[in-house]
Amino acid sequence: MVKVNGNYLKLKAGYLFPEIGRRVKAFSSANPEAQLIRLGIGDVTEPLPQACRDAMKSAIDEMGTAEGFHGYGPEQGYGWLREAIARDDFQARGCEISAEEIFVSDGSKCDSSNILDILGSGNRIAVTDPVYPVYVDSNVMAGRTGESGDDGRYGGLTYLPISADNGFAAQIPSEPVDLIYLCYPNNPTGAVATKAQLKAWVDYARANKALILFDAAYEAFIQDPELPHSIYEIEGARDCAIEFRSFSKNAGFTGTRCALTVVPKGLKGKADDGSEVELWGLWNRRQSTKFNGVSYIIQRGAEAVYSDAGQQEVKALVSFYMENAAIIRRELSAAGIEVHGGQHAPYVWLKTPSGMDSWSFFDHLLQKANVVGTPGSGFGAAGEGYFRLSAFNSRSNVDEAMARIRNL
Repeated sequence: MVKVNGNYLKLKAGYLFPEIGRRVKAFSSANPEAQLIRLGIGDVTEPLPQACRDAMKSAIDEMGTAEGFHGYGPEQGYGWLREAIARDDFQARGCEISAEEIFVSDGSKCDSSNILDILGSGNRIAVTDPVYPVYVDSNVMAGRTGESGDDGRYGGLTYLPISADNGFAAQIPSEPVDLIYLCYPNNPTGAVATKAQLKAWVDYARANKALILFDAAYEAFIQDPELPHSIYEIEGARDCAIEFRSFSKNAGFTGTRCALTVVPKGLKGKADDGSEVELWGLWNRRQSTKFNGVSYIIQRGAEAVYSDAGQQEVKALVSFYMENAAIIRRELSAAGIEVHGGQHAPYVWLKTPSGMDSWSFFDHLLQKANVVGTPGSGFGAAGEGYFRLSAFNSRSNVDEAMARIRNL
């Protein structure tokens, strides 16, 4: 009989969002008349920008001609998209990132998991707690952790608790680690990092020859011009960091799939024989071997994000969702609920009322208000007692959801 990957058996519970889906499906089956409002999973609701749609339509028309047809494209992404990304997302902010260091992909979730393909199994890994579950679960699946304890934490990982007590800022670990996952603006708490805070991490990583995996999927939602959008705004970050970005949340590409990973040339890791190896070459080989690239049509749509019209439409989308977040913050605060986040990120992180645990509050909202959110404990042990609401929905749904919660 074929053997299975036993590391998957370490995953004691279902992945957070499928478990939410299971509970919602069971409730809906029992209550078919209920009008659910979903503020749980971070999926966008507003239409794709017109500029992106027009570019995709033009690309489809191109594909219908012999002269404009495109088959397999470069696994790393088309040069014109990589150049636009490098120019507008990085060089415009003073980051020394070239087009060749950008790899276009079908999702930052995929990339943050796939990056483990080029990293060794002996690395000491640090994650925040609470944490985006993919960072932990992908390491479990790859055999980089021990078993799960009673509190849900896995052996072999260094957990960095973030809470209201420390301003939801990850603290530098007291012991050396090799691989550090950071996400800012943070999912799930909505917290942001200052340049000084990121500099402390870059200094630590360089001193310990560690690698930072920096998830900047929500950078477009930052409202304060003094806050960094990229870790490469910090001097020395090219020597110690890989950055992930996505078109999903800023431009609504959750259903069309386009993202990117930045791997600076000169960034190195250590081989088993002690020699230094450039990570850019390893990632390039990994993508060339295991990935066939994002479709030409989708990449043309992503390129349109950087047009004048695209920039205006993306800013309008971001503003719309941030207005939703402001409504959620205001209404929850008025109801006497302690709230965090929602100012530079599309997520509001709230303290569960009346001492409820997070899954009990999930069931309470689902059954009494027909509102779906995300229990904080699903993001880690330190998320217990917290709950995440997403600003990704229509204005009418957000208003109605808040009215229902106020009436509880």
